[in-house]
Amino acid sequence: MSTRSIADQRWNWWPLLPLYPYGRRRTLVRELIPDQLWSFEQLQGVFYVAVPIRMTVARVPGGLMLYAPVPPTREVLQALRDLEQRHGPVRSIVLPTASGLEHKLPVPAMARAFPQAEVWVTPGQWSFPVPLPLRWLGFPAGRTRVLGEDGTPHSDALQWISLGPIDLGLGRFQELACLHRASGALLLTDALVAINAEPPELFDLDPTPLLFHARERGDQPLQDSPELRLRGWQRLALFASYLRPAALEVPQLGTLLQQAFRPGCRNARSYFGLYPFHWGSSSAEAFAELQPKAGCLRVAPVLERLVFPRTQGLIVAWLRQLARLEDLRWVVPAHYDAPVPCSAERLEALAGELEQRQWAPSEGNWAYLARIDQLLLRLGVVPEQPEAG
Repeated sequence: MSTRSIADQRWNWWPLLPLYPYGRRRTLVRELIPDQLWSFEQLQGVFYVAVPIRMTVARVPGGLMLYAPVPPTREVLQALRDLEQRHGPVRSIVLPTASGLEHKLPVPAMARAFPQAEVWVTPGQWSFPVPLPLRWLGFPAGRTRVLGEDGTPHSDALQWISLGPIDLGLGRFQELACLHRASGALLLTDALVAINAEPPELFDLDPTPLLFHARERGDQPLQDSPELRLRGWQRLALFASYLRPAALEVPQLGTLLQQAFRPGCRNARSYFGLYPFHWGSSSAEAFAELQPKAGCLRVAPVLERLVFPRTQGLIVAWLRQLARLEDLRWVVPAHYDAPVPCSAERLEALAGELEQRQWAPSEGNWAYLARIDQLLLRLGVVPEQPEAG
């Protein structure tokens, strides 16, 4: 790849949230709904546990809306300028979550790139460890609006629906979904996902995370094949969903060091053979349990067990509220697959399923998340009975 194209993918603010791939953010641009919706996808993660994050660009009267911005590299900005040439200027930039740092950090830079656009944020924005006003975080004071409190953008073309707020102790969880009426697509942030059955196309630009996690031992060099990419993807999805799935074991330190620095692995791409993972049973079986059917929406497990464990009724009611939206045909989350075919019947079925099955389990793949939740409860970090709007 040319020096210029690498420069076009540079994201200089990555030290504020040092996630892979750090300062270089390759972007895949896809048209989701012809002449209506576009997806801008980048990778993000820790120790190669990287999954796609998405900005959705929606056509609105007079121009474009950016929903859940990604880091605005030159590559991203050029693609947006191309869309502006065809569909009009970027009119609004929307931060649809109160707590998602990965969605919040790119907003000030995106706002500077489009100085005529209004910036809309979810209520209850918070920062840690010190609460700071938005203008101190780089949000433009003269054109930043609060969703709901100051109205909503493009109300003639969009319908806005809130999940929450939910008191998390340190701050609040809230995300604002919107129905894009022209396409019938519901834009979401984190609460619902449909995990791809196959590795997402974005990994064609950088398959390293798949190949790294497809291995069984640290002394195995990174090799590429469709089978290895699939295994790596299944393991990445399990990591991202459960943090430490039941099938995962951590090798003893002696074993870890014994396998490190072997021929074929003495490079930064392989982390020099440091590979603190051992899959004691089939990751394919665990993945089939996580996503038994391709294209099925589900509540993200890490949110169900750490953010929503005591608010099952709120989630079910929200799903039924979404099911009442007219002309709903698609769901576009900020992570994993999109667009996902959807209907009122599918959302009602999901709500019914959540009422019937055990909510926020503590066994099997859920055990590690449950231990984190119980620790936070004991320390008083999260409330026993969170207030929910």
